[in-house]
Amino acid sequence: MEFFCYHRDRSGSAALRDDLVEQHWSYMDQYAKELIARGPTLTRDGETATGSVHVVDLPDPAAARVFAFDEPNYQAGVYRDVMLRRWRNLLGRTMWEFPGGREGGDRFLVLGLGEPRALDLSAPDDRDDLIAFGPLLADDGVTWLGTAALVRAASPESARAVLAENEYAEIEVHPWRFGGRPSQ
Repeated sequence: MEFFCYHRDRSGSAALRDDLVEQHWSYMDQYAKELIARGPTLTRDGETATGSVHVVDLPDPAAARVFAFDEPNYQAGVYRDVMLRRWRNLLGRTMWEFPGGREGGDRFLVLGLGEPRALDLSAPDDRDDLIAFGPLLADDGVTWLGTAALVRAASPESARAVLAENEYAEIEVHPWRFGGRPSQ
């Protein structure tokens, strides 16, 4: 089962996050084979982390909760909240398999949130700039709650355009970058 996890940073927690970076990476190393995508969201200037995105394939919801809530930054109070949703990898690849690679162009997390409903979501035909794309699902794995996408785009506005405005109650766009140890 695939899960989308977005830990949002608590205001004023940047120094604590920096202090825990090795513990965070060591924790994530335990899940290296299960990770589909990972990386921090950032302030508009790209200088400060505002959250942490992890897309992971785990056996069940209990394992996903352990992944999300045993994470060292969460345990230490870096994060103010956590979004943990079932997810479906509509691209069938990891971020490391993204043809555009780690470098070049700006990257964004785009979250479209909507009213719960049945929806047969498919990835856009133009996938060249999609790093990861899939529906956010309720615990039943069927009910659609929104969509999460990691995209390479020229601007936040062009990143937002990957989702149809009329399908969502709210769309968030956050600068994002590939995560992991610098040597990865």
